[in-house]
Amino acid sequence: MKSKVLFVCMGNICRSPTAEGILRKMLKDANLDKEVVVDSAGTHAYHLGKSPDPRAVAAAGKRGYDLSTLVSRQVTVDDFRENDMILAMDWDNMTLLQQQCPRQYSHKIQLLMRYSTEHDEATVPDPYYGGPDGFDTVLNYIEDSCTGLIEVMRKRVLQFAAA
Repeated sequence: MKSKVLFVCMGNICRSPTAEGILRKMLKDANLDKEVVVDSAGTHAYHLGKSPDPRAVAAAGKRGYDLSTLVSRQVTVDDFRENDMILAMDWDNMTLLQQQCPRQYSHKIQLLMRYSTEHDEATVPDPYYGGPDGFDTVLNYIEDSCTGLIEVMRKRVLQFAAA
């Protein structure tokens, strides 16, 4: 039984595709890529069908993450049913997700940074209007959070295998 993780930010061109790319690589490196499906989406339709922001692609590429095949999409009602974890980048997007989510799936929505082990911040800041340092900060926070998330995924896979 595969676990499904959905990362969500506002436009799905900076933070959430970065998280998708990072977790995909980490899952592959941990031999968990066959057990966990990863996707990303935005709460807004600003950039539907667009590639990730070139600054996000460049920053991620410097650390070995490939975002080149990702395409922006908007969260759908089906996402709440189909995903096991819906991880928002910040409070605004978490609130929008909670407003859209059918009540029976609301337990799936969390902030990504709850899985962080090295940073105390609650949210991943939006780098869109800032300089290149913002994209490095985003990478630092997401790498940290995805490292924690990998441990959760590893435990889930072992639990499913034992059942």
